[in-house]
Amino acid sequence: MLQFAAKINAPDFPPREKHPMIFKTFDELKSGEFMELTNDHDPRPLQYQFMMERQDQFTWEYLEEGPDVWRVAIGKK
Repeated sequence: MLQFAAKINAPDFPPREKHPMIFKTFDELKSGEFMELTNDHDPRPLQYQFMMERQDQFTWEYLEEGPDVWRVAIGKK
């Protein structure tokens, strides 16, 4: 079972703060650490943003895929 260095529940943040908070939290991870993201919809657009802005720096694993809750383990390489 994964150990998470940080957990973010995205619905807790105003829309304009969500992605910046997620990236800030990711950037603070040490290599080999994971964060858990919980959301009320599929965060696929965020994954694409990670692919553009943090290419080859992260791993992405769905832990739960809806229909009401999505959980993703985002790891720092």
